[in-house]
Amino acid sequence: MASITEVSLSEKIKELKKKQEGVIVAHNYQIGEIQDLADYVGDSLGMAKYAATVQSKVILVCGVHFMAESAAIMNPKKTVLVPDLEAGCSLSECITVEQLQAWKKEHPGAVVVTYINTSAAVKAESDICCTSSNALKIVESIPQDKEILFVPDMYLGQWVRTQSKRKIHLWNGSCHTHVRIRPEPIEQLKKEHTSAEFLMHPECGCLTACMSMADRILSTDGIIKRAKESTAKEFIIATETGILHRLKKENPDKIFYPAAPEATCEFMKKNTLENVLWSLEDIQYEVTVPEDIAIKARQALERMMAIS
Repeated sequence: MASITEVSLSEKIKELKKKQEGVIVAHNYQIGEIQDLADYVGDSLGMAKYAATVQSKVILVCGVHFMAESAAIMNPKKTVLVPDLEAGCSLSECITVEQLQAWKKEHPGAVVVTYINTSAAVKAESDICCTSSNALKIVESIPQDKEILFVPDMYLGQWVRTQSKRKIHLWNGSCHTHVRIRPEPIEQLKKEHTSAEFLMHPECGCLTACMSMADRILSTDGIIKRAKESTAKEFIIATETGILHRLKKENPDKIFYPAAPEATCEFMKKNTLENVLWSLEDIQYEVTVPEDIAIKARQALERMMAIS
């Protein structure tokens, strides 16, 4: 049950949001209180699409910094805010624009497919972006005679390479939260809950070991959708634990077991009701992208959305 303080803060946030003509966009990994008051909750692809169509003057992005950059790129005339400047992404930090430029020189003519979990500068050096929900579709759209550079998540890239059987060079990057998910606890959960469906995100560090055990390998929105549609009553969920709030809320008659209770992203949890309120009060902290970078990065994002 929500505390009086949480209810009060939520009501103040709603009032300020209306006053500022704003919307709140939240990722599936945000704390439950933020998810509950957001205008949109979803994965990176859903957030990017929503940000591209929203008519409000202010977009408050409750996620991590690259998500706000994507919103700013797609909405150059809007004010894009984040509640906390320290809400970064370890996966995004795995590759710099200089590293990508050097890697491209080693593979002239290769198509650069960049996971949306990257900086705007890296997106600007890319041919096309992808998310975990459309990565396979994006790769399959590339001519067969082209080699592919996939950055920065090696686990998602490995899954796409396995599914597509394409020649894909993988960058050695990973999400520090998803690598905490290991196969041994999952094996034990499957023994304890034999009728449970096992749904796994492709960023998981145990991807190779658990691929054969998983009933479905899905994005966060894919996991949400599958849990609704499935006739199963129990699920083992291998991704960041913030998703459990939405799963339980939308499926009160079903039970969800986290594959790793410790798989909690401290950067996603930087956002709180308090700093959401302060952000709307003071119109802080605004995220902007230099125009020359935004133009190139927007092309990579738009190519992705055209295919998705």
